[in-house]
Parts: sequence; structure tokens; C-alpha cells
Amino acid sequence: MIRKTKKIRKQRGSRSVGGGCTKKRRGAGHRGGRGQAGGNKHHWTWMVINDPKHFGKYGFKRPQKTIQQFKPINLSVIDNNIEKLLADEIAVKEDGQIVLDVTQLGYNKVLGKGSLSTAITIKAPKFSQSAISKIEDAGGIAEII
Repeated sequence: MIRKTKKIRKQRGSRSVGGGCTKKRRGAGHRGGRGQAGGNKHHWTWMVINDPKHFGKYGFKRPQKTIQQFKPINLSVIDNNIEKLLADEIAVKEDGQIVLDVTQLGYNKVLGKGSLSTAITIKAPKFSQSAISKIEDAGGIAEII
């Protein structure tokens, strides 16, 4: 049967509001403490079943100096913006070939997504293998600095 009103409306004014004896709902002591209390003591079985990895250490944390941070740039971005880079004098023409140092743009690795339409000498600390092959196919040079 569907109720017209909530059950609490019927229980208003009663002493225990459907909770049995008044002492049963008295405080946190009834439930064995607040939050994670007793996880190592009287709630141990609950912890083992529901949160088995709560205690102890797992895995390891790599030292930050061993983690290398790469800021990559794709060949497609270089190819699309080469005219703007020449106008801003970030890239320069030397001996009929465009020379670009990507560290001036704030990047330290060149990736091979896209292709180059012109021969460009690109200077960078790191290159992917596909980037090197695409630069050389276009007639450019991949120079590691």
C-alpha cells in the first residue's frame, strides 16, 4: 500500500520515533565510535572485509629528480606557424634554409605528428625517431643541442 504521508508524521510525539528503547540510539557509543574509530580494535573485521588496504604502505614514490619532464611540440605545429616564427624572428634564414631553435619557444622535444612542407633545420634537446625521419625527408636537419 502506498502511504499518503511519510512515516515520520505518524511517529511525531512518540518517545523513541520507531527506534525501540530510548537507550538504543543514544550516541556514538551505540555504533562503536565515530568515523574510522576502532579500525584496529573492535571494528577490525569490518576493516578486513570492506577496506583491506587501509593499513600499511603500498607501492613506492619515485624521487622527483628522476622524473623527466618533457614539453613536446609536433612538426605540424612548426609547419603551420613557420611564417609567423620568421616574422617574429624566432626562426631565421641562414644560407637559404630556415633554422629554428625550439628551446626559445619553451619546448624541449620534437615529435613527429604531421609533416614538413619546407626544409627546416630544427635544434632541440630531444627528437622522436619519426620526427628525425620526417625532417630529413623534407630536406632539413635535426640538430641535437
